[in-house]
Amino acid sequence: MLISIVQILYILLSIIWWVIVIQAVMSWLIAFNVINTHNDFVRSIWQALDRITEPLYRPIRKILPDFGALDLSPLVVLLVLYILQTVVLPNLLMSAS
Repeated sequence: MLISIVQILYILLSIIWWVIVIQAVMSWLIAFNVINTHNDFVRSIWQALDRITEPLYRPIRKILPDFGALDLSPLVVLLVLYILQTVVLPNLLMSAS
């Protein structure tokens, strides 16, 4: 039972990781005017990604100092996700065995 829960958590963490990476790439494309938020499709994807990731970024943004235009909260979230996937979940599986 615990193995199934850990596997589901691993999949969810992987999905969140990809959502953050896609949002970062999309923000670069928007910043360099490769894609435009005046397009309804692009705007709807951007808003959906923002709604998904903002609850993850908000607590980290409260802790991190203000770096102006540089937002390091996605990097911190990716680091936390990596630690969870490589350290916490495998140790949880080993303790369950």
